[in-house]
Amino acid sequence: MGKIAIVTDSNSGITQDQARELGISVIPMPFYINEKLYLEGITLSQEEFYERLKNDEAISTSQPGPADVCGLWNTLLEKYDEVVHIPMSSGLSASCDTAMGLAQEYDGRVHVVDNQRISVTQRQSVLDALILRDAGRNATQIKQVLEEQKLDSSIYITLETLKYLKKGGRITPAAAAIGTVLNLKPVLQIQGEKLDAYSKTRGKKQAKRVMLKAMQNDWENRFAEYVKRGEMCLQSAYTGNQEEAEEFKKEIAEVFPGIEIVQNPLSLSVACHIGHGAIAVACSRKVVVE
Repeated sequence: MGKIAIVTDSNSGITQDQARELGISVIPMPFYINEKLYLEGITLSQEEFYERLKNDEAISTSQPGPADVCGLWNTLLEKYDEVVHIPMSSGLSASCDTAMGLAQEYDGRVHVVDNQRISVTQRQSVLDALILRDAGRNATQIKQVLEEQKLDSSIYITLETLKYLKKGGRITPAAAAIGTVLNLKPVLQIQGEKLDAYSKTRGKKQAKRVMLKAMQNDWENRFAEYVKRGEMCLQSAYTGNQEEAEEFKKEIAEVFPGIEIVQNPLSLSVACHIGHGAIAVACSRKVVVE
């Protein structure tokens, strides 16, 4: 069996230290703050990002440069026979399509997985890839399994402020102003490719209830078969508000007693568009090797 390297990007929430522990590579996502380039987890920490965001500095996301991606692949292929590359969902960034184009120059040695995951669900895909690799699957089989399960995940997010949706042109200034006055909190969802509206609620407490009900419905209906087989995992995420997220995690545990809940910060690429203070509940199907 050939040696397989696993690669992802920092949208997975996997830090550089965690990557070293897992024996994988994480490509840092680039950000421009006041036109200066920063790399997530290397020259830009979560704390610094939120501080700059709070100060209303000009922040924009970008995708990893082709030279950086190919440079990493080239280095890995000196030691490994193949690379499995798991970027963020193609519906949320062009980085997946770019990687697929670059991989065509590698004679089938680089396999780019587009399984529509982001943040905590993308992290689970990376762990799944390691399980499959260690169970003897080749790179083609790993890509196939991960892509077969691409729609077997669900994320619900609510926000503290409408400011960043307005900034990104996702809602009009008038809608943002009305929403702020009425204390409207949108609940957004990711069911595969993109970030979409799910519902609007009055206040964050109600938004949390809506999210938990939606997740419970997914768990008991859409994913019931996988839950029965022990193939679903539950996750929680947040943007800079860890204390509030810990409280929400307790609320999730009340709805899903006895289920382990993995909690991680949301990736900065998502945080950039929704701001500080968001919380999310998610679930994703995990690989179970017989």
